Formats: sequence, C-alpha cells, structure tokens
Amino acid sequence: MAGNFADTMTAVKPSYPLLTSRLILRPFESGDLDDLLAYMSPPEVSRYLYTEPLADRAAAKENLGRKMGAIQAENEGDAIFLAVYLPEAERVIGDVMFYYTSRGHRQGEIGFVFHPEFQGRGFATEAARVVLEIGFQGLQLHRMVARCDARNLASARVMERLGMTREAHLVENEFVKGEWTDEFVYAIRRGEWEASAQPVMA
Repeated sequence: MAGNFADTMTAVKPSYPLLTSRLILRPFESGDLDDLLAYMSPPEVSRYLYTEPLADRAAAKENLGRKMGAIQAENEGDAIFLAVYLPEAERVIGDVMFYYTSRGHRQGEIGFVFHPEFQGRGFATEAARVVLEIGFQGLQLHRMVARCDARNLASARVMERLGMTREAHLVENEFVKGEWTDEFVYAIRRGEWEASAQPVMA
C-alpha cells in the first residue's frame, strides 16, 4: 500500500491521475475514442464478457460516454471506470472498474479489460491493485469480489496474483451468448489485503 495514497484520496473520489510505476489511471476523455474501439472490438476480448465487440465508432462513442461519467463512488450502485494509459505506447490499453455493491455490508466489486496486444505483461494486475486501494483504503470496505467466466483462465490468474481467493465455482449458472456458462467468484477481505498489499502508486 503506497504511503501517500491516503493523502490523495477523498472517501469516495480519487485525486486523478493515479500513477503506478508504468501506468496512468484517469477518467476517460473524448479523445480516447479510437483507443477504446481498438481494445473493445477484437472478438477475443469480448469472448467471455456479457457484451458483444464494439462494431464501429458509433458504438464506441456510446460506450465511451457511459464511462466518462463514472468517476466517483459515493452511493451504493455507483461505478468508477478508469482508462489505463501506457505512456510508452502513448495510448489507452484497457480499463479497470470499481462497483460499489453494498454500503451496509461494505463491499465492492472490481473488473478489468485489456487490449490483446498488452495482455500477459502484468498491466492488468498492476492497474487492478489500484482499484483495490480505492475500495479498501478510500472507502474502508470490508470485502471485494471479482468474477469471470470459468474458461477465462487468464483473468482468474490475475485475481489470484491480487491475493484473491476463489470462493465459488458456479456450474452453468448463466446463459450467455447462446450457451450455459460456469463462473468463478474470487474475493479478498480487508485484513487479507492489508497483509499482502504491495506498494502500487509511484
């Protein structure tokens, strides 16, 4: 856990941008349209998601508009979407998400999606650690979860590198894109995160 992170946070809204050793996490901007389309249009990116690949710039513009407005989590049900910008590539390579699922039970959920060209290099893990900090340090949550299609082993490995534990393997629990699918549910509690958290912010 970065020593100066608490100083740059309010209870519900990060002080942007958030910097790691390799990445810049910030709200989406109108100029991110082409980058968003680039990483959300390949079929392999959406294979295990509920959504279909973005078909064109019009679809990307609609998706971008929703994400641009999601920058703070004050109330239950709020979401934060952050663009993950890689300076060495001079582009947004993916995004990470925080969803405030329960104020009373102090719980949240994280998610992430990245361009295939930049997968397998630890970027998703690096960016998702920041999202855990938003939940645990910024909102003082008790527990955070992440879910993935059981066939999406790459995402499952990211969750495990984050220190999350697989708590459930739900068998054919959802009908997605014409087929019954299994789902993994991972979770980490505040005490576990505090014991294993590594410095993230640069």
